[in-house]
Amino acid sequence: MHIKKNDTVKVIAGREKGKTGKVLNVTKEKGRILIEKVNLVKKHQKPDATGKGGIVEKEAPLNVSNVMLVCSKCNTGVRVGHKVLEDGKKVRVCKKCQELLNE
Repeated sequence: MHIKKNDTVKVIAGREKGKTGKVLNVTKEKGRILIEKVNLVKKHQKPDATGKGGIVEKEAPLNVSNVMLVCSKCNTGVRVGHKVLEDGKKVRVCKKCQELLNE
């Protein structure tokens, strides 16, 4: 998967289109990601031992195909390429400017 935890991504499809945020969690098996302050849903929560209950807003997962990684140099959503450095390390690069992405 080309997106990792703590990356900055931009939503390119759906009702949250145009929003950007930091990736909180990645589920590779299902191809879904959780983005901070994006795709908020209301969840009815029963009171627990602390006594807190009610309607809680929390992030819901989005499909990874609906987001693009944001390049810090281009400052837009970009496609991701891969490159192997001289020391044998595989890194992600921006397809527009060939800049290394958030390594």
